[in-house]
Amino acid sequence: MSEQVNVVDVDTILDWIEQGKAVVVDVREENEWQAHHIAGAHLRPLSSFDAAALPALAPGQKLVLHCRSGVRCGSATAKLLEAGYQGEINRMAGGINAWIAAGYPVE
Repeated sequence: MSEQVNVVDVDTILDWIEQGKAVVVDVREENEWQAHHIAGAHLRPLSSFDAAALPALAPGQKLVLHCRSGVRCGSATAKLLEAGYQGEINRMAGGINAWIAAGYPVE
């Protein structure tokens, strides 16, 4: 794994979200998103993932990718790296399954 890629636990990501430091990108598919998603997350399904279509990050914000369990965000990370993405990439450990298991809110 690249040095620019981190796997981050859901507790840390919740802290980043609450502090306005995280831009969360959900790479699950539309039907999964409709079932439940993290408030404020941006849907960018892996099936049509475009590294150039990421939401903009403000200075000091962190890119967080997540999926259901952590596998698809790895594929999205590989696509970002292949496209030459230079920023830090943070993968949510355990995906939204871990987020829900921790009792964190979804819409």
